[in-house]
Amino acid sequence: MEKLEEVRKSASITAAAKLPVSVIVPVRNEAKNLPRCLQALRDVGEVYVIDSQSTDDTVEIARSHGAQVVQFHYQGGWPKKRQWAMNTLTIAYDWILLLDADEVVTPELAEEIRRAIRNPAVDGYSILLRTWFLGRVLRHGDVGLWKLSLFRRGKGRYECRLKDQDASMADMEVHEHVVVEGATARLQNPLTHHNVESLSRYIQKHDEYSNWESHVLLQRGDDKELPPSLAGTQAERRRWLKRKLFAVPGSPVLLFLYRYILRLGFLDGAAGRTDGARSGAPWS
Repeated sequence: MEKLEEVRKSASITAAAKLPVSVIVPVRNEAKNLPRCLQALRDVGEVYVIDSQSTDDTVEIARSHGAQVVQFHYQGGWPKKRQWAMNTLTIAYDWILLLDADEVVTPELAEEIRRAIRNPAVDGYSILLRTWFLGRVLRHGDVGLWKLSLFRRGKGRYECRLKDQDASMADMEVHEHVVVEGATARLQNPLTHHNVESLSRYIQKHDEYSNWESHVLLQRGDDKELPPSLAGTQAERRRWLKRKLFAVPGSPVLLFLYRYILRLGFLDGAAGRTDGARSGAPWS
């Protein structure tokens, strides 16, 4: 009987030590990135991996790390992958954390999240991405991107900028952003982003992004929830700048010069040059 009580007490302590957050990770052929992502989530209360019929070892890897795997079959339109997951899954915890397979929660960030979600006055938090590209951290070139990735269940949802979408435009949200009903704040510790995809997947993904972006521009996608504004949030400011830049001939070259020269991207060496060239694609 004493041993049984010890087992129960140990289980209770382990459950209490878990970070009380539900994590949603959308994937497709992410066998290379997923182990690192899920290993960092071993002390999180609940992890869902939303798969799009991967043909590599993604599913097996997810299950071996204790994640719950759910298949998503995109049929076009809205909602897309992450919003579908939030609409469909039985979420166990009051807070949701959205991650990509190439993102890693550091111990420092996990501890800050544990403290932050105790604040009843805040309903969502933005987290800064620290990007690793071609084997090094990018520190220049205006690469800092804030993502509103942590929010109370039922308080956050993705804006819908375009209802008429198809699989050629990616099966999950591209440059839509989470909108939170309530107060938001920023966390101090960054989220590590490892951009180490294969070249073929890298090209495929950005081709999908460009298809999506062109449809949004041609069909004048709905920005009413996050309107372009120079004095607004980072997402609103980028949308304002993008609209102004697209009216200028040679805007991709200007954007490259801005990030690589004016924002000192050249200090990151070859990685900064490659990322600067990639910045010719539209901003979110």
